[in-house]
Amino acid sequence: MQASAAQRATRAAISIASSLGLTAYDAVVLHDSNRLTLRLLPCDVLARVAPAAHQCAQLEVDIVQRLFEVGSPVAALKTPGVFVRGDHVVTLWTYYEPVPDQAIPPADYARALERLHAGMRELDLPTPHFTDRVSEAQALVADHDRTPKLADADRLFLAGALDRLRRAVGDSGRPEQVLHGEPHPGNLLSTRSGLLFVDFETCCRGPVEFDLAHAPDEVGDHYPGVDHRLLRDCRTLVLAMITTWRWDRDDQFPDGHRLGIDWLSELRKTAAR
Repeated sequence: MQASAAQRATRAAISIASSLGLTAYDAVVLHDSNRLTLRLLPCDVLARVAPAAHQCAQLEVDIVQRLFEVGSPVAALKTPGVFVRGDHVVTLWTYYEPVPDQAIPPADYARALERLHAGMRELDLPTPHFTDRVSEAQALVADHDRTPKLADADRLFLAGALDRLRRAVGDSGRPEQVLHGEPHPGNLLSTRSGLLFVDFETCCRGPVEFDLAHAPDEVGDHYPGVDHRLLRDCRTLVLAMITTWRWDRDDQFPDGHRLGIDWLSELRKTAAR
């Protein structure tokens, strides 16, 4: 977020926490991109703040509550509910002290994701299809006003890659279920309570290979029943999608433009193989 927006978001989170009886008069920024993640002090609660136009918070809360009830490896809500202050939507979560300097073994990562998927198969909540997210990327590529720095040749290449990979994954015939959507290492916490997944706003329906595509390559070797050809297609599709997001003029991902250039080059190398 821009500095002024981040200040307003922080004030909104502190105000909401205080209104709920939590002692909060300071905040440490843990992550700042299109959404702000704060550690509120001294109550030691994690707050996630997004623009009020962001409409996925309630779905995330509903999903996490149900997964927590069935023992899935998810970070717990501190206070159930979605809270609105002015232009911001705030959710409050348990803060987990991270286990320092501990790499997550791929087999443990795969077991945690398998447990998560087992819990998600029990969900009956309506979720978008993964192709809806691909459509959003395709619309962004087609919109010159929103991606003004994307060169014509790169725009054509990205559009073709997204279309081809969407069809390849969508027509795979593999079973589909509710997925996390982005279970990458940044959304998996190593805590004293074990491995816990966070950030469920990107939940969607699709084959498990789409989720595995966000994890380190070695994780797929330990997940049972994987279609490795489909997993390769999903990895390339995910790369095409995250590359597209970095060219959005409103993207605030740290060092996003450089990543967009690097990932576009990597995508071209992948397509040439």
